[in-house]
Amino acid sequence: MSWLRRSPAFFVRCAEIVPSPCCTAKLFVIGSRKRRVIGAAGDKRTLVIRRLRCQECRRIHHELPDFLVPYKHYESGCVEQAASKNATLSVAADESTLFRWRSWLKERTTYWLGCVASLATRFQLEPVRHSSVATQTAHQRIGLVVGDAPGWLARIVRPVANANLWLHTRFAFLSAFP
Repeated sequence: MSWLRRSPAFFVRCAEIVPSPCCTAKLFVIGSRKRRVIGAAGDKRTLVIRRLRCQECRRIHHELPDFLVPYKHYESGCVEQAASKNATLSVAADESTLFRWRSWLKERTTYWLGCVASLATRFQLEPVRHSSVATQTAHQRIGLVVGDAPGWLARIVRPVANANLWLHTRFAFLSAFP
């Protein structure tokens, strides 16, 4: 925890006006909080993210940049590397963390794809088409919908989180092992 106090803080502020994910009412700033993030090289940074409250339902939301995944300490690019089979892994994380990330992606993929299909229907967009060939990895299944270029995890996380459909991540000691 000592690195949290010593590291310089970076302030995060969205340029867009995002409505409440719960009821689409206006959000107003009620304060900020520190959020620590770990990069691929193991570098630790502190971000100051805004806390926002909905005027209608009074729920509190945190404004996260696209390179963060809710409830994860590492940048989304680190989790992407762990999930991509053909990528050269250059993430400063131990094997148990990599295993948990892969398991987390595998168990969440079907839910996320269902959320994206539901959002497409809700906003009268072209429905998500699934391949008739069963793919093997979570990365490949998500890639069929949002593409497999770098940033694919952020492209699936953002609409799910902003639609208030994000499921809380279970803690490590509750994870199932094969």
